[in-house]
Amino acid sequence: MTDFNDKNVNNADTDNNQVQEENKLIAERRSKLANIREKGNAFPNEFRRDDFAQKLQDDFGDKSKAELEALNHQVSVAGRVMAKRGPFMVLQDMSGRVQLYADKTTQNDIKEKWGQWDIGDLVGVSGALHKSGKGDLYVNLENYDLLTKSLRPLPEKYHGLADQEQRYRQRYVDLIVNEDSRKVFVLRSKILDFIRHYLNQQNFMEVETPMMHVIPGGATARPFVTHHNSLDQEMFLRVAPELYLKRLVVGGFERVFEINRSFRNEGLSTRHNPEFTMLEFYQAYADYRDLMNLTEDMLRKLCEAVLGTTTVHYQGSDYDFSQPFECMTVFDSILIFNPTLLAEDINSPESARAVAKDLGIPLKDSWGLGKVQIEIFEKTVEAKLDKPTFITEYPTEVSPLARRNDSNPMVTDRFEFFVGGRELANGFSELNDAEDQAERFMEQVREKDSGDDEAMHYDEDYIRALEYGLPPTAGEGIGIDRLVMLLTDSPTIRDVLLFPHMRAET
Repeated sequence: MTDFNDKNVNNADTDNNQVQEENKLIAERRSKLANIREKGNAFPNEFRRDDFAQKLQDDFGDKSKAELEALNHQVSVAGRVMAKRGPFMVLQDMSGRVQLYADKTTQNDIKEKWGQWDIGDLVGVSGALHKSGKGDLYVNLENYDLLTKSLRPLPEKYHGLADQEQRYRQRYVDLIVNEDSRKVFVLRSKILDFIRHYLNQQNFMEVETPMMHVIPGGATARPFVTHHNSLDQEMFLRVAPELYLKRLVVGGFERVFEINRSFRNEGLSTRHNPEFTMLEFYQAYADYRDLMNLTEDMLRKLCEAVLGTTTVHYQGSDYDFSQPFECMTVFDSILIFNPTLLAEDINSPESARAVAKDLGIPLKDSWGLGKVQIEIFEKTVEAKLDKPTFITEYPTEVSPLARRNDSNPMVTDRFEFFVGGRELANGFSELNDAEDQAERFMEQVREKDSGDDEAMHYDEDYIRALEYGLPPTAGEGIGIDRLVMLLTDSPTIRDVLLFPHMRAET
């Protein structure tokens, strides 16, 4: 039986051997670069490509070997050498891969000029396009140049960048060797393109609002704090763009949207990153039900456009976006997913607190009925909202910017959208009563004074804007990162962020 400590020693020996081998390869490549420098320009920038690997496949992949021979079509491609097999090399560019062929004379010339091309080197080549006996396209090297010498070897083909943490820290390497990672970020770009196009078609105007705020507002979250030297004042990275976007609606831009970063000084998890991308949009003369309809239509068409289907596969489950989304209130959902509870059990502060205590939910003395209900909802309902579902009628106590419901002032005209047990969107009919908003801001200030770091500040200028008159308006925020996670079947938010936040390397 092998002792555990012996395993650690063996692993350490293996790691040391790998480091030594890598250092040896780096030294060899640096030596090649030094020789290239002696002969002239080691980093030329005269080569221009006319073709991409995937376009060559699309345009000529169906042609026979004989047809390509007869065409003698000349192409110019550039990219990274990813593999070498005898006279053949595999070149990878942003679109895909294509093979290169070097005859004996060319191989000798490359060796003489550059001491061989290594895997990872960036090259530019031009020549006639051919097809091999196996049906693969390749470019016959007639003109060629080494554009950038790669000094570090790429990870082994079959092991790749196995360490998950290294994949995130060295995303540049991950993107080189991991096609699945590249596909995620290509799809992310397509998702954003579609959303912009969809909202533009609905007569929304894209705008940009400040990333640094004098007062953090628009969401209940702990902000990042910074200091502006010239103004000599404390400032905050924005937690949400909401209050600025609604100022624009006051100003007459009746349909606006922004896709940009927000920052919340909170923990890291599979669903949270301190810096994240949000879509927020606002529509005058609309209510929360209008935005629910818009959201359902946009997400259904988004799936069709970027996935080619309305069935979304995520972590072993399938979600059908072609069917009408389910809808229930916060209150009803608690009763549905807690069948032993009765309405009277969660309809008064005393009984709701007793239910929360039985569930092991810690409560603050200052919390009212609405906050306690939401704590019960988050504990017992959220994770079970598997199908695409709208949850409506959030308590006023936890919705400081939402309009009160006309028939029940204890709740607001607000919804959140869930799928797979995760919240993707939050929207509501906006509170446009300046006096009511001022009162709710004061309540948030009292919460902050009692120790709630996430409570909102009092924004006097926003109240002044409301006093000029905000038309009846509905607004919504959608977490782009979580949406991309869903549509790319990614288990963690780090998989959909090019450079996720991590502790500094030691």
